[in-house]
Amino acid sequence: MSADEQPYAAWLGGSEVVPDWIAPAPMQAAAATFDDVETEFHPGSAVPPLWHWFYFLPKAPQSRIGEDGHPARGGFLPPVALPRRMFAGARLTFVSPLIVGQPAERRGTIRAISERSGRSGSLVFVTVGYTISQDGRTCIEEEQDIVYRDADSTPVPAPETIELPPTQGTLVRTITPDPVLLFRFSALTFNGHRIHYDRPYATGVEGYPGLVVHGPLTAVLLLELVRRNLQRPVSGFSFRGLLPLFDLTPFRVTGAVTTDTVTLEAHRCDGKVAMKAEATLAAG
Repeated sequence: MSADEQPYAAWLGGSEVVPDWIAPAPMQAAAATFDDVETEFHPGSAVPPLWHWFYFLPKAPQSRIGEDGHPARGGFLPPVALPRRMFAGARLTFVSPLIVGQPAERRGTIRAISERSGRSGSLVFVTVGYTISQDGRTCIEEEQDIVYRDADSTPVPAPETIELPPTQGTLVRTITPDPVLLFRFSALTFNGHRIHYDRPYATGVEGYPGLVVHGPLTAVLLLELVRRNLQRPVSGFSFRGLLPLFDLTPFRVTGAVTTDTVTLEAHRCDGKVAMKAEATLAAG
């Protein structure tokens, strides 16, 4: 299908600019959410990798929020008619630290839109590029993959709990994704999607066995393994969501360290990999 034949062709190349003030409060709230009692954030502090997701937030009026908690379709992102939306993965380059206490801006561009068919029906993939800059310098280059899909009438089964084998990674942490953690992360990112905090909606409407762990939360927890355990800055990061995680059981995040990279995974209670990621370590 050519670009001219695509129903969302008019959105290709569309752009937006979102300014924000990199205030200390979101950093302090995030540190509390992730049980980081050691790091203090104040004007002049560097924003940890991925924590820029707590700025440049969508601020749709309450009257434009849909039943699922997402903003009504249209605007910067194309008005895809499919009812389910997922943040499927991203690729990031950390060029220069984003500094707390200074203004910054995020420039976004719709880079690609494609339609496919999968086992669950129609799919639309939207790739969005972002450049975050501050004081005339580029800080972060990011490319996000958003997937829209049909509603599935078949309920999603809860994963079976097994005894996980010993990890091959050198970095390991067990995460208990209770409803309070999910609610706090939704608040940090101003994410109203009800599958993360409204159990009757998540189970009765979207067919999940429990509350769904945010993909970005899993990605942050993976990269926190690197930040807290290795004394080297991260220059790049990529991740891809494979399976959902739920608040029903703990899950495990692991990292295998080589010279300049860390291979990261999030493992469900049934042993299956929910997310794969890779962090690139800066020289020195």
